[in-house]
Amino acid sequence: MENCTNAARFLESLFESAGLALRVTTRENPGECLMDISGSDSELLQAESGELLLALQHLLNQAFGRTAPEGQRIVCDVEGFRATREAELRAMANHAAARVRESRAPFVFGEMNASERRVIHLTLADCEDLYTESVGEGYARKLRVALKSSQ
Repeated sequence: MENCTNAARFLESLFESAGLALRVTTRENPGECLMDISGSDSELLQAESGELLLALQHLLNQAFGRTAPEGQRIVCDVEGFRATREAELRAMANHAAARVRESRAPFVFGEMNASERRVIHLTLADCEDLYTESVGEGYARKLRVALKSSQ
């Protein structure tokens, strides 16, 4: 609990120093410390598919992750943005799966960050007839969905 509270205080002081009108509320469970950010400047954290939000999450995990309880990670969300984006990604994954099954041809998503690719990998993990793989390098990585028989 203390680690999560310290991370929230750090984030609030960062926002205050930057002159941003944002507040942080926390929810904690054994698997995650959720930093829910809200305020009139929240749209800044949602721009470019939430790149700044992901950067803040990465910073917090680097700074506070080592002292977090075993297996707990810090997750940042802004006014439900992350949950909405994850729902979109799951729908996209299911649409791609149906398309691959129908056309029998692989489907390649556009460039995605690691957390977005992870959502799609996990969404399709139980599909016995499909496989997913990340292709490309660095920030240009994409995700490919294909039939297992076409490997």
